[in-house]
Amino acid sequence: MKSLFLSLCVGLAAITASAQPRLSSNKETHNFGQIEWKNPVSVQYLITNTGSAPLVLTEVEPSCACSVAQWTQTPIEPGKKGLIEVKFDAQALGRFEKSVAVYSNATPNLVYLYFTGEVVYGKEASSKELSHQFGQIVLERNTLEFPDVNKGEQPVMKLGVGNLSEHPYEPVLMHLPSYLTMTAEPKVLQKGEKGIITLKLDTERLTDYGLTQTSVYLSRFAGDKVGEDNEIPFSVVLLPDFASLSDAEKGRAPRLHLSETEVDVSSVLAVKNKVRHDLFLINTGHSPLHISKLQVFNPAVGVHLKKNVLAPGETTRLRFTVNKAEMSKQRRRLRILMITNDPDAPKVEINIIAK
Repeated sequence: MKSLFLSLCVGLAAITASAQPRLSSNKETHNFGQIEWKNPVSVQYLITNTGSAPLVLTEVEPSCACSVAQWTQTPIEPGKKGLIEVKFDAQALGRFEKSVAVYSNATPNLVYLYFTGEVVYGKEASSKELSHQFGQIVLERNTLEFPDVNKGEQPVMKLGVGNLSEHPYEPVLMHLPSYLTMTAEPKVLQKGEKGIITLKLDTERLTDYGLTQTSVYLSRFAGDKVGEDNEIPFSVVLLPDFASLSDAEKGRAPRLHLSETEVDVSSVLAVKNKVRHDLFLINTGHSPLHISKLQVFNPAVGVHLKKNVLAPGETTRLRFTVNKAEMSKQRRRLRILMITNDPDAPKVEINIIAK
């Protein structure tokens, strides 16, 4: 009799040990795609108990304070379903990936669910609009460029701006150089409003042809100071204006012929720390050719032009060097910019490939 009792106890224990809850979700990751800022969204995960004992969801914790979770609080019987719902209220623009920690009496007792997407500004916003955030202010882009403008022109640039803060905001760009002027419409943005910053470039105030670079700074609130976190790089390439030349003047103009406009030095740099290469410039026109500007954009590149004024038919040498040790310091393109008085080639770029 005692032996029978022990056998029953062992059998019951074995049955109890084999009866375990098991948590299964209809999806591990949910992709919202693009969602609008300040427009909360929700995701539901359908939970099934695929085990043989009641499943209890003890706690559900999203990874950020911008999310709130609700879940089935009562035990989920074997074969039955429960629900986890997470409400997400985005506080910042851009792409996101969030996790949800789910604790239960199953094994393992902790599993993670995920949701991803991209927060954009405004119902018509795309991923390219107002996607650059400076504190609680967002801009359409974080660099400002006038790539090719002619002397005498006054081009205009439009820049979208949005206010994510709780307070009225007046768009201001600080440390504007004398050749830039700025207006904003509207002058004050209320919470959640969008506006336009207009920048006007006065090329007559630029002192030199070629590339001019500086930085302006976005004021994010009254009394803001300049720093790396609100810096916006600005650049302009100024070219001579040949629009007023007559056909006869164009016929007598200089003409630049360059032996190469792209040079691959990768194979040489693979075995050497420094490479030197020569290009040749020929004036095939009918008047003197002036190289008024010669610029490089990376400290790894050095350049020397033997002559900067070429008579018709004359040739000169342009020599550049690439120093491998300097290449890792900045990831700027390896290129050389020339400004000339050739109406057909006022700006010439020499691209250097160094993989």
